[in-house]
Amino acid sequence: MKINTIDLFAGCGGLCEGFEQSGNYNILACVEWEKAPCNNLKKHLAEKWGYHNADEIVLRFDIQRTSELFDGWNDGAYGVSQGLNAILQGKIIDMIIGGPPCQAYSIAGRIRDKNGMRDDYRNFLFESYIRVVKQYKPKAFIFENVPGILSATPMGTPIIETIKKSFYDAGYTILGDLGKAVIDLTEYGVPQKRNRIIILGLSNDVYGENVEILLQKFYNKILPTYKEQVMRTVRDAIGDLPKLYPTKKSQDNGRKRYSHTVAITNIPNHEPRWHSERDQKIFKLLASDIENGVYKYTSTTALKQLYTDITGKKSNVHKYYVLRWDEPSNLIPAHLYKDGLRHIHPDSEQARSITVREAARLQGFPDDYEFIGTQADAYKMIGNAVPPIFSKKLACAVKDLLFTEE
Repeated sequence: MKINTIDLFAGCGGLCEGFEQSGNYNILACVEWEKAPCNNLKKHLAEKWGYHNADEIVLRFDIQRTSELFDGWNDGAYGVSQGLNAILQGKIIDMIIGGPPCQAYSIAGRIRDKNGMRDDYRNFLFESYIRVVKQYKPKAFIFENVPGILSATPMGTPIIETIKKSFYDAGYTILGDLGKAVIDLTEYGVPQKRNRIIILGLSNDVYGENVEILLQKFYNKILPTYKEQVMRTVRDAIGDLPKLYPTKKSQDNGRKRYSHTVAITNIPNHEPRWHSERDQKIFKLLASDIENGVYKYTSTTALKQLYTDITGKKSNVHKYYVLRWDEPSNLIPAHLYKDGLRHIHPDSEQARSITVREAARLQGFPDDYEFIGTQADAYKMIGNAVPPIFSKKLACAVKDLLFTEE
């Protein structure tokens, strides 16, 4: 018997991809408000996982309008749907998975925002998540987010304490010391430096006095069994992909930009951005500096000075970063859709930033996940996702803890 699951804030499906790969879960519905991720998720669920009703169960809607989400809507922006209640048809929901957008909780986001993200509505999207939990009363849930949620204080008090109390009032217990719920994903086979908080919540009605014992067992014993002995690197993830070299084919959209060769391959989304000639020279300079063991431009100070020398502008943060072949990648962020300056390919001869497929591999997506839509949409979706390499292991660990006898 498969485990009936709803995915909230689903994005393009990083969590549910891993849950599907585990072979143990039945995705009954996914909720996401952005159009591009929904289109990608529908396509992938139908083509890879055989969900013939993907158009129906991937719900593009604003989760904050929870009553309509449950009972249906007819909306100019979101179309028409019968709603979650009708789609679920009274089925027992075993699991709810997902995590609200993390930008409001991220430390980087708070630094960039003049008001520390205190006015950002995303601080309180967890309330919609909890309303869905209360509606369908699953045995357990997975709530994923950035570690910055532990220190966020949008109303002057720690938001995590409000979240804890809200889950408790809804009938669920989560780990008391959530510092233990911060997971280094490089330990689980993700070739990227990415830490995430994974909050497992258990129903007090279902698990009763065993709740605390089960939570400790999950974090201390079961999930750690899925760690890998060897850390995966950039080379492991993208080293076998076809090389893409600069050409002089250009386009002019305000300033001249140049293309790279495009490999003839059955691997989708392996086409690079167009780069200015100046950027190509910078990429080659920085990658060559590392290849040749000079390391003139590896410090933050040197990279900031290089940016100033080239542009005449100053920046508080360094704009450039070359991936290291024999280390995990730096974080793959949603911001990657704006530019690739901090994700420069380590091969100096290629003189480019990473492709969508390279970003997807560093995020743990399989090559059979073909991203449709614009290149910018794809980078953003990938950066916002939970790495499927990890989410598969998470799915298996949850099954080991709660559903082994079902």
